[in-house]
Order: sequence, then C-alpha cells, then structure tokens
Amino acid sequence: MISGMKQNSHTIVLTTEQQKKLIAHLSNQNYKIVDVPHTQIAVAADTCRINLYKSGKCLIQGKGAEEWITFTLEPEITGEARLGYEAVLDPESVQPHMGIDESGKGDLFGPLVIASVYTDAKTVEILTEIGAKDSKRISSDRIALQLASDIRKQLPGKFAIVTLGMEAYNRMYGSMRNVNRVLAWGHARAIENLLEKVPDCPRALSDKFGPSHRIETALMKNGKKIQMDQRTKAESDPAVAAASILARAAFLNGLRKLEKDFGIAVIPKGCSAKVKQIATELVAEKGPSILKKTCKCHFKTTEEVLRANGYTRADL
Repeated sequence: MISGMKQNSHTIVLTTEQQKKLIAHLSNQNYKIVDVPHTQIAVAADTCRINLYKSGKCLIQGKGAEEWITFTLEPEITGEARLGYEAVLDPESVQPHMGIDESGKGDLFGPLVIASVYTDAKTVEILTEIGAKDSKRISSDRIALQLASDIRKQLPGKFAIVTLGMEAYNRMYGSMRNVNRVLAWGHARAIENLLEKVPDCPRALSDKFGPSHRIETALMKNGKKIQMDQRTKAESDPAVAAASILARAAFLNGLRKLEKDFGIAVIPKGCSAKVKQIATELVAEKGPSILKKTCKCHFKTTEEVLRANGYTRADL
C-alpha cells in the first residue's frame, strides 16, 4: 500500500511493552548487534538498521526500512498497520486544506515566522516522498533547510510565509501586549496570503496555542469564509508539518542574517545562558537600543541583559 518513492528513514515511538517485545525479537533473530550511544539495542539487518533508543523511539533506516516495518515491526511488535494507510487512518489529512505553523516564538534572538501550506491528496504524496515531517522532530538545521527548499520547489504557489522582523515584532507586541495575539495576527495573515493563491481552499488547521476565536477574529474578508480548526499536536497533519518546516527554515535564515548584520559568529536558538551572554556583550558594544533590532524585548531575559549593563527598560 506504499506508493511513490520509498522513505528510507522512519521514527516510531513504542510503548514499554512494545519495547520489550522488540528487544526480545532483535536479540533472538539473525541480526548483527552494533554499538550506538543512548540505545537499548541497535542492530544491522540486511537492508536496514534498527536503533531502539532509551527514550522509547525506534529509528529504522535504510532501503529496506519500509519493508521491515510492514512485515516485521507492525505484525510482530506493534500489532497495528499504519505505514501506507495514513489516508485511511486520518482521511482529513489528504482532503484539500491548509496547515499553519510558526517558528521563533520561544527564541530571544530572531524573527517570528508563520507559514501556511496547502495540501491535497497529490501534494501529500509529494511531501511523503521528500520526507517532510514536523520540524521539531528534525534534529539537523541542514536537513530542515534542505527539506524547506524541496517543499518550495515541489509546491509552487501552495505556500505563504509571514516574517515579523524584530522591530516590527516589538512594535506589535507593544501594542497587543500578548504573544498569542501576535501569533493569531500572524496566522491570520498567513491564511489570507495563501487564500490569494488558492482561493477555493475550504479549511485551515493550526496547532492550538490559545482561545480558538483569536485567529478567527483576526481574519479578514476572505479568511472569514474558511473553516478554521485548531488542535493539539497538529504537526502530525502533513500540511501543518510542511508549514512547520518552512517556518523553521525562514527563522534559521533570519538568525544567519542577524549574525552577518551585527558581526556575531553564532547566535544560538532559544533563551539559554549562552544566548543571554551574547545579548549582554551586544548591548555592551552597541548600546541598549540594539535589542529592539535583534531581540524580543518582552522576554524576561531582556531585562536581565539590560540590568547587567547598568540599564533599564526605559533606556530601550
């Protein structure tokens, strides 16, 4: 039931009982045990490798990954056939709709990016073939950037990206005084912008980040005609997954631009002690007003950075 190009890497989260069954299976069959850090067991088969991590995640990689999942993992370990049956298990995922997701919300440095992607049955096949999935499960920035490039090439006219640069973000937050309101505005703009390209899209789906009415309230004339759905863990939907990848890639490119513009070697993501140190050094060199151009100034870290340099928010 698997159509199109085969995907050579799959990650599946197993229950405790399923992990025990897999360990027993891999230990008793003709697999070559290999040493992989942080695994409970790791083996090499003829056409794939199977790593069961301590977290319960099972990574299957290689040209025979899909066959091993279909003929071994599903019937003998999980007892559930899912691979290749996504359209049956979640029929809405292949119906025409758009997905929306954001990146940069929890990062001190860099823009807030919201992306929207339109999918139908054909484009879901394309996304599956190129290996698109939730960007939060993609550990490598390089892979995220490559996937985003593939999505843009394969889905021309079926996506929109809204980027709130730092100065615009800080102005908007200063007016709205609430991150979720800013997010709702960005989601609404991403929906409206994509509807200009795909005006007959009937439905939009996003992760749930606040009261459902906020996005609906922010929508304009075209957007108010669309069915707006929000749910937790919406990234499992292929349209939302693709949007999360495009948003992450645009956010990463925004960080690289900040590094170039302000002569910073590497700006880490998030809001760690290293991020705080870089911001503190930046203020020491260029003055407090530089934060409005580089950081989300409502973060508590911003106040700590200012205080470390003898400033207050009044100096921004």
